[in-house]
Amino acid sequence: MTALLDVEELEVFYGASQALFGVNLSVAEGQAVALMGRNGMGKTTTIHALCRMLPIRGGHVRFAGRDITALPSFRAARLGIGLVPEGRRCFPNLTVTENLIAAARPGPWTLRRVRDFFPRLAEREGQYAATLSGGEQQMLAIGRALMTNPRLLVLDEATEGLAPVIRREIWAAIAALKAQGLSILLVDKTLSEILPLADSCVVLERGRSIWRGPPGDVTEEVKRRYLGL
Repeated sequence: MTALLDVEELEVFYGASQALFGVNLSVAEGQAVALMGRNGMGKTTTIHALCRMLPIRGGHVRFAGRDITALPSFRAARLGIGLVPEGRRCFPNLTVTENLIAAARPGPWTLRRVRDFFPRLAEREGQYAATLSGGEQQMLAIGRALMTNPRLLVLDEATEGLAPVIRREIWAAIAALKAQGLSILLVDKTLSEILPLADSCVVLERGRSIWRGPPGDVTEEVKRRYLGL
């Protein structure tokens, strides 16, 4: 399969401290890849680097056949990388509609389509984001990313801290997006929900990609050794 995203030997530093040591991962067109690992192992750092929110000291990031290693984040976003960040980070003093149109770019994902996909956002269209529940804010964060019309949707802990019923709703939405052919890179701690959706898995440990394979190969030994389960 042709790689839409290809990350090779990625090295990232925070000041003098190295955080990533040669991370490798790839996402093919239409594929969902799970980026896994215990807390503090470099998952969010990897996402921020490939979304061009952190400088890259070594290695390469290629997207849609183009080397984007040195691009600023806004240009990477314009190429088609849509990020749903950890903690949602909606604009609290903007309404639901204003949040959605703030980053809108031309394409099949329109305001109407996002409202149809998440009917609750249509019901809350005039409310400020700060007044929404956590689940509604997560829907808004996903909807905002979809409004950029991405080729790759990157979700960092998209269901963290949500009630079980809302988690199921968010996972159903992610599954629907994959069924529509959208490429997805996702981070989440709940293996029972992430593994059925994933086509491939990459495990990070101390800033290194130390295991990769299909979800069916995530054995109890892999869970115990690398994921602390």
